Amino acid sequence: MSNSTINKEESWLELENWRKKIDELDHQLSELLCQRLNCAQNISDLKHRMGEQVLQPAREKEVLENVLNKADSELKAHALETIYRCIIEETRVFQHAWKQQRQHSS
Repeated sequence: MSNSTINKEESWLELENWRKKIDELDHQLSELLCQRLNCAQNISDLKHRMGEQVLQPAREKEVLENVLNKADSELKAHALETIYRCIIEETRVFQHAWKQQRQHSS
């Protein structure tokens, strides 16, 4: 076997190992995001009882700042900001849907 064939096979094995690592991380992320949504459900209930709105820009800004402070590069900070803006938006949508579901079932 030539060196280039061996290197290519090793590269494919390495690629598969990295993909497995990403699959593991995706599994952990999905579990954590479900936990986050459970927290959002509880927060939605509390906000409803307190007469508070779902949208709270100051808190959303705080969440973003907390996340961006963990980034070790500007490129990662930009990616994290984009990802977390989506997470925050979808959590807000989820809270509204939860609130609507509760109102219709009451």
